[in-house]
Amino acid sequence: MDGTSETHAPFRDARYAPPALEVERRGDVLILKNPTPYSRTVQTVTAPLARWASQAPHRVWLAERPGPGAQGWRTVTYAEAADQAARLAGGLSRLGLARGKPLLILARNGVDHALIGYAAMSLGAPIAPVSPQYGLKGADLTRLAFAVERLKPAAVYVDDAEAFADALAAPFLEGLPVVASRNAREGDTTFDVLAAGDPVSPVCRPEDTAKLLLTSGSTGLPKAVICTHANIALNAAQIAACYEDPDPPVLVNSAPWSHSLGANAILHMVLHRGGTLYIDAGQPVTGRFDETVRNLREVATTYHNMVPAGWGLLVGELERDHALATKFFEKVRVLQYGGASMAQSILDRVQAVALRTIGCRVTFAAGYGATETGPTACNIHWLNARSGMVGLPTPGTSVKLVPVADGPPDKFEIRVKGPQVSPGYLGMAEASAAAFDEDGFYRLGDAAKLADRLNPSAGLVFDGRLVENFKLANGTFVVAGALRVAAVSAIAGAVSDAVVCGEGRAGVGLMLFLDPKAALRIGDPAAVKAAIRNGLERLNGLAKGGGKVTRALILDGAPDAASGELTDKGYINQALARERRPAELERLFAEEPDDGVMVFG
Repeated sequence: MDGTSETHAPFRDARYAPPALEVERRGDVLILKNPTPYSRTVQTVTAPLARWASQAPHRVWLAERPGPGAQGWRTVTYAEAADQAARLAGGLSRLGLARGKPLLILARNGVDHALIGYAAMSLGAPIAPVSPQYGLKGADLTRLAFAVERLKPAAVYVDDAEAFADALAAPFLEGLPVVASRNAREGDTTFDVLAAGDPVSPVCRPEDTAKLLLTSGSTGLPKAVICTHANIALNAAQIAACYEDPDPPVLVNSAPWSHSLGANAILHMVLHRGGTLYIDAGQPVTGRFDETVRNLREVATTYHNMVPAGWGLLVGELERDHALATKFFEKVRVLQYGGASMAQSILDRVQAVALRTIGCRVTFAAGYGATETGPTACNIHWLNARSGMVGLPTPGTSVKLVPVADGPPDKFEIRVKGPQVSPGYLGMAEASAAAFDEDGFYRLGDAAKLADRLNPSAGLVFDGRLVENFKLANGTFVVAGALRVAAVSAIAGAVSDAVVCGEGRAGVGLMLFLDPKAALRIGDPAAVKAAIRNGLERLNGLAKGGGKVTRALILDGAPDAASGELTDKGYINQALARERRPAELERLFAEEPDDGVMVFG
């Protein structure tokens, strides 16, 4: 099955609202705007909690396993969450937290994390949830020290003081009040004690900073993105306006709340719509994915969002386990991937299982944006079976498409304007001003093209990060992001990801990470290597110029999460992966390559 081919298999109703688009042409520049109305009634992140505590007090908002391997779920209803958040806000105010004074959060996703986060935001105090990788035992604390210097927090919350003991003992956190859910040290405030006091009502305002989210820092040291209450609340309303769906969503999700995808597009979207989120402690990497599968065996979701690496692992489980597939497709109406582009072959395999299981397809959506855009600037809000699409602007959003200098005629730089766009970066006035163009559009540094150059309403296709693209020694332009996706798709499951190399070289090389389970199904190492070679030869047969692969090398092991090479969203930092593997890079492009390097004519 091919996502771009004709098929008569029906889709399950996704309950989308009718899509709408206005197109303005300014010479070679296109302005795409979605005129669909959306509600501007709710403009603080705490207002939906009060609403659902009143309208659906006994509905579960959050659920989590009580511990590793535990059976059952710890649940918190909307009424319980509103009461606990108000009491936590009272406790935080007694610790000195107030408007404009950030709460640093070093914690994995969890019920306590969410409750104390919304409690702080209700006071007008920004939360700064930092990636746990920055502060866990054994981590290089340099990144955390830089973040603390940038954020200047007034207090710290940790889910486990023992797990973050090294960070809490570091000089840059000295003297700060610490709240801990588990293993509190002498002098720390326990979460339960903090939650036992008198409640305080929300005082936050739309213009207050709700969150300070660190960018990934893939092109330099991270910046702290200012996310106001209005930015987050209105982005949730924009997403809700894409649907005509009165039912609250049910999700199982692991996307980290230190990033805007997990924190805003998942956690807060669920709250905005009065849904239920089962917090998944699994991760989309081999060896840590079994927990996700266990959760999906128990919970029938209505919407499922994962990074492409997760879908690559899940589809194999769905293909092997009919009972899992039956539960997974029981109620789900929309499937979505984000964080990176996904191979068409993975999407097609998921649809094939859906057809066998429920007799219809389930639409695959994708979103597009950045921490600075809420995150959702564009999404697919129509029935779709094609990978690589990023959709069209969400309601109330305008997208400017500017031709890329020296690029092909169908390649555009993408810029965004809307109520969800951040005002800028904390303490960096010059960088904030430079992030916007003369018309007030935020520059994302990405490229896109029209799915149909004569029909903008057909949607946008992601065309790579402008900073990731490079030129070969002969001047040929290589779109690294698109080539990575095409290569993984062509190899059809044997590899979990690819690192595209070749800047200044004679040709393009790939460093490949194997999918261990898929490799076992294929056979011995020789069979795996043959499958990879056959896939890349097919890719080269269809490619032109910079799209052809000249060499490939299978790497030992998996991407390293501790170094930041594998981000906690589950995708590879391409630049860091190349930087950490100088020996493998030299092997790949050696004048006389060894037998482990595949060479293509």
